[in-house]
Amino acid sequence: MRCTHILGTTYRFKNPHNIPTDRPLIIVPNHQSMHDIPPIIWYMRKHHPKFVSKKELGKGIPSVSYNLRHGGSVLIDRNDRKQAMGEIIKLGKYIADHNRSAVIFPEGTRSRDGHSKPFKTMGLKLLMKNAPSALIVPISIDNSWKMLKYGKFPNGIGNHIVFTVHPPISVNQNLDGIIEQTEKAVVSGLTSFKA
Repeated sequence: MRCTHILGTTYRFKNPHNIPTDRPLIIVPNHQSMHDIPPIIWYMRKHHPKFVSKKELGKGIPSVSYNLRHGGSVLIDRNDRKQAMGEIIKLGKYIADHNRSAVIFPEGTRSRDGHSKPFKTMGLKLLMKNAPSALIVPISIDNSWKMLKYGKFPNGIGNHIVFTVHPPISVNQNLDGIIEQTEKAVVSGLTSFKA
């Protein structure tokens, strides 16, 4: 994050909610770029976030790959449904047992223009079923896509990236209703693609 200040990037993390640390969280943001992840790690650090990540990120990226492999996150093979489901179930049980948080990007892949993609529900449902005491924490990430609008190089300059944390939602029996409510909350905080 500090390195991107050289490009004139600023970050704002709006979280007016007193989110408890004594119960698991399922953090559900939209996904716009690789610049989404460090602010979540930093600003949500007291909740010990662990990520659902594609297996390709488990090697080749200094520091990031090591942390994904050894920091409690799970690496899923998006072409192997059984493996992916098993890893997500394992993560759900882990956060339930240790009061940690899981971060899942239910769009499946990042948006390149700021528009939110429809949520894929399987992974989120598996986490909720295996961590029924968890709170769902929707987060809207706005403007991060502009950092990579030209590809990996050059990065965009002068961007103000905003993270808006919405009110937490308790898990109940109506998983589809929770996912719909979560998706609406996330989309409500997106404005940058309109500019």
